[in-house]
Amino acid sequence: MQRLHARYPFLSGAREAVEAADVDLVSLVREGGPAVERGVERVRRALLEGTAESEERLGARAELLSYPVARVLVSLIDAPGATEKYARAEAALAQRRFGADFEEERSLQSGGETLSLQQLLADFDLSGDVRPTGDGRFDVAVTAYLRLSSTLEGADWRLVRRPLRDGWVPVSNDELETLLREAVRARVAEGLPLTVPDPIADALAEEVGRLRTAVADADPPRSFHEFEVEALPPCAHALLDRARDGEELPANSRFALVGFLATFDELDAHDISAVCGFDDPERVRYQLDRLRDDRGVAFAPPSCATMQAYGDCVNQDDLCAEIAHPLSYYERRTRDAGDEAGADASAD
Repeated sequence: MQRLHARYPFLSGAREAVEAADVDLVSLVREGGPAVERGVERVRRALLEGTAESEERLGARAELLSYPVARVLVSLIDAPGATEKYARAEAALAQRRFGADFEEERSLQSGGETLSLQQLLADFDLSGDVRPTGDGRFDVAVTAYLRLSSTLEGADWRLVRRPLRDGWVPVSNDELETLLREAVRARVAEGLPLTVPDPIADALAEEVGRLRTAVADADPPRSFHEFEVEALPPCAHALLDRARDGEELPANSRFALVGFLATFDELDAHDISAVCGFDDPERVRYQLDRLRDDRGVAFAPPSCATMQAYGDCVNQDDLCAEIAHPLSYYERRTRDAGDEAGADASAD
């Protein structure tokens, strides 16, 4: 199995390599090992951090096989928005990789481990739809442009804001890479969620349980208009204090804190960074893009059970024993405070 296929497991050649290896997926997941562990990491980091990148370097076989394992896992989780979040994370990772490869290609330093622009275009049947025009710019056939840009936000992507010459739309190199990222996202999301046979689902039950715990969400997600620090549940307060003290929170703890603060409509990425003392608002914005949609909170923060599982449920008080989710704690505290204020006003 080639390293190139491991880096780009969505390519046609990578799929053919897996088929040629004649890997029995049931046996693979039952035995566990690096491919399954990496598959779990792909999904966990995709849903919690917006990236499918590995924290360690694995062999080409384990890296490549982790991709079909991850597709099975994300299908079994059955969490709101999981498929789209996973596909976006895989596409974002692919864009970082092929962007670097294309840069090597332009500098004539590319080797056998890199992916060329022409290879990627050919794999997506786009060879006839993209042509270089010089100075790092390209023309994209209007039909391909409309298909690939349809999910991109921002008025500048709308065709009415673009020059159109004889059926071709001019784009910069960065814009072309963004369009190719969307092609990858669509391919990764295609067919998901999968129908998973019982033997595979049973073999992955423990891993699926851990992933569900890691990304457990409230039902239904809710949002608040005003942010009141004094009403925060003890767990969120403790995480906030740790962040303000400059501690680098573990991924699950940071996800829990940002996820909780994402439920406040008035807080954007810069506000949350300021509240928490984070120095990376772009990373926060990236997480918010996956936690919120046009209707508000799409993926709520972890439940009390999840906070307990990761050791983030601390300083419990009497109210903690009555609720099952940190959002319920905040809701009760703010409601009780409002009732007390109303009673005081009546007494006056």
